[in-house]
Amino acid sequence: MNSARTTHLLYLHGFRSSPQSTKARQMAQRVRERHPQMHWWCPQLPPSPRQAIDLIMRGIAQWPRDSMAVVGSSLGGYYATYVTGKTRCRAVLLNPAVDPARNLANYIGDQTAWHDPAEHFYFRPEYIDELRVLDVGPLPRPEQVFAVIAKGDELLDWREMSARYPGSRIKLLEGGDHALSDFERCHLDDVIDFVDPA
Repeated sequence: MNSARTTHLLYLHGFRSSPQSTKARQMAQRVRERHPQMHWWCPQLPPSPRQAIDLIMRGIAQWPRDSMAVVGSSLGGYYATYVTGKTRCRAVLLNPAVDPARNLANYIGDQTAWHDPAEHFYFRPEYIDELRVLDVGPLPRPEQVFAVIAKGDELLDWREMSARYPGSRIKLLEGGDHALSDFERCHLDDVIDFVDPA
């Protein structure tokens, strides 16, 4: 594990989510309070996976690979897997989507944002193929990855999530839910400790 202090931290939200998600706001607040020197970026990701990854990779193009880290939740965990696969940076995955091309095929059409039901977007059929292209396969540095996985996840299969990351650190929760409702109380410190080891 690279022991360089993290200078840049990227947070990637999930499907239908935003930088206003509970976990994103809790992470942002913790970084502001205790790691004010760290550069924090939590972009609003477009519905198109290709456009989302283009935005992400352009945004981190100048970031130092040995002192950056990424945290991703659900679909953001899939994107974070792509980022760590390409950059070999530290990554924390929160109930990460493993096969979103399969799972999101049922969501083609008009969608609403979780945090603002008045906000709509259209999930297009071609986005499924865009998701498939982003599967990076086995990770070159699995020890750089920490996954928090809840057996009680109502949307994703914990067995599939766990099996996707051999050689990585996995915190497997007996209960929990997809949103990791106890994130701030039970998991936030572990996430920060992993991305920024003292």
